[in-house]
Amino acid sequence: MLPASQSAARTAWLVVALLAPVALLNYLDRQMLASMKFSVMADIQDIGSDANWGRMLGQFKWVYAFLSPLGGLIADRFSRRWTISGSLFAWSIVTWITGHVTTYDALLWTRTLMGISEAFYFPAALALITDHHFGPTRSRAIGVHQMAVYSGAILGGFSGYIADSPNLGWRTAFTFCGVAGALYSIPLLAILRDPVRPATPTQTGKESFFASLPPLLANPSFLLLVLYFTLPALAAWIVRDWMPAILKQQFNIQQGPAGVAATSAPQIAAILGAVLGGFLADRWMLRSTRGRIYASAIGVAFIVPAIFGVGNASSLTIAMAFLALFGLGWGFFDCNNMPILCQIVRPELRATGYGLMNLVSISCGGLADWGFGKLRDAKVPLNVSFTFFAGAAVLAILTVLLIRPRPEATQTTSQTTSQPNA
Repeated sequence: MLPASQSAARTAWLVVALLAPVALLNYLDRQMLASMKFSVMADIQDIGSDANWGRMLGQFKWVYAFLSPLGGLIADRFSRRWTISGSLFAWSIVTWITGHVTTYDALLWTRTLMGISEAFYFPAALALITDHHFGPTRSRAIGVHQMAVYSGAILGGFSGYIADSPNLGWRTAFTFCGVAGALYSIPLLAILRDPVRPATPTQTGKESFFASLPPLLANPSFLLLVLYFTLPALAAWIVRDWMPAILKQQFNIQQGPAGVAATSAPQIAAILGAVLGGFLADRWMLRSTRGRIYASAIGVAFIVPAIFGVGNASSLTIAMAFLALFGLGWGFFDCNNMPILCQIVRPELRATGYGLMNLVSISCGGLADWGFGKLRDAKVPLNVSFTFFAGAAVLAILTVLLIRPRPEATQTTSQTTSQPNA
């Protein structure tokens, strides 16, 4: 029989393994729409313009952002396990429905429902991982989960080929992914476990959402983290949502190759960034409580020249090189946000806190999508638009360095147990 510490460690990594396919589906379902833009617009002709397309992308983000704090609250107050499994099942059904819509209004409704259903996943999933993983493995565990996100985006990039295939088409991709996700939600609910956290002196029971707000909003470091979480994400949403169409138009290539080029370079590099960034942050934390902050800031420092480079690229090869640099920096940044949050808020507020971070970041991302569509319709040069996003990333670096983290708890995975099935 395994010692308690080894058993808890295996459980902690099992949680990551179970959530990885969910994270992959989450971003596969999102990325497919961006990669199949021209097929969808040709089939649903009343979409009409890039501004309408941007509004549709923004619709998802605004609903997702608005409900993310609620998703975090439910995960903190009730069950992370049920929140995650229910979210997966619901968005998978919506994905299936998306493959059957015929009008722009119907597409807007499915993106609205997708925003509602997906809003509950990430706050609960990342909080569950950090419940099981403490200082020595926290950034690496989040990094592995985010690697699945990037893998989903890569697979989504190949969906342009499916859309171009006369025997398949864009609707087939949505139908298949919807069925796959709904089926996986059943064993996920059966196997996943919620940890039992020992009571802390500051934990006074099940607070309401509004009771959770004061300790978060009165925390200067949390407010700085919200801003830091938002600024680099403005460029990331444009890269994720618009880059397949940008590369197709800028370099006169087909939809399939454009989708692969737009996703493979940054997402493969992001996988490497998540591995390196997670390892560096965990090691740096052995010497400094600011280790995760420094590792994350290095990543955003990569993002700044990458944005400039993509906006001024004269060839597809150069654009892909700068997209890879962007992805490398994003991996460093992405795997450390939740671990930094864990250094500045109590465990029972982490999912709620991450939900609030999503609220601000993704709301602004929706505005960025809509505004970028307006700029594209107005023929504003790409390098002019991307200069703004590079400036936002510079401000992000200055912001994160002002955060004052607390030392991480010395608690190990052996102190966390699992609840029985409920």
